[in-house]
Amino acid sequence: MKNKTHQNDDHKKDARKNDAQEEEQSEFIIGRHPAISALKSDQEINKVFIQDGLKNELIGEIIKLAKKRSLVIQTVPKSKLERLVPRENHQGVVLAVAAYDYATIDDLFDKAAAKEEPPFFLILDNINDPHNLGSIMRTADAVGAHGIIIPKRRSVGLTSVVAKTSTGAIEHVPVARVTNLVNTVKELKDRGLWVFGTDMNGTDYRRFDAKGPVGIIIGNEGKGISPLLKKTVDEMLTIPMIGHVQSLNASVAASLLMYQAFQSRHPLN
Repeated sequence: MKNKTHQNDDHKKDARKNDAQEEEQSEFIIGRHPAISALKSDQEINKVFIQDGLKNELIGEIIKLAKKRSLVIQTVPKSKLERLVPRENHQGVVLAVAAYDYATIDDLFDKAAAKEEPPFFLILDNINDPHNLGSIMRTADAVGAHGIIIPKRRSVGLTSVVAKTSTGAIEHVPVARVTNLVNTVKELKDRGLWVFGTDMNGTDYRRFDAKGPVGIIIGNEGKGISPLLKKTVDEMLTIPMIGHVQSLNASVAASLLMYQAFQSRHPLN
């Protein structure tokens, strides 16, 4: 017969095993505002985890939205959330969701057509930091970009950290994941897009006119745009800098270019 110590150890092992199974089967949305955004969307949600003892207006709204959708709500200790999403600021709320569905290139064109706008895409060349991808998605949603294209290999995908950093934009900006960025850019050009990249030597980005169908390539955080992909670009853009730091974070550079595109597509009257 097992003593209490052994029973407790077995219980902890079972808990860790269940957590591991949930991690394998789910992605996670972390934080209160991202959770509310997801619950208001059509995204499939498997379970809602709420930290035991938390009571405030946002937690109440999350519970109300979850009940409205007849979702399973589980009140759990903080340690459970920390096992599910280690080293993340979960704010006492974690949603277990089905892995995010990726769009197709046609889906991106269809979104532009539905809005009766010329296509405006972001092409991300091996962005590795999920916070950068989430921030880029957030700005892409703000400026009305029709989608983001990422490679399947050597690039961060749609993870829970991306979802949290995007603060809900992941629900509104389709992301297509492709096998070969070079071939994809050639396809985009065949379908009428002008493709722009970023480089130290190029046209001042303030002259960038994005009125027509455009794609903007944002390079890897350390290496920039890969050499083969550079050869596909119609024009290079440069962001002038007169300070001591001569490089910008990928998401910051992307934001500047996206807002320049926004300005040319939606000029002040």
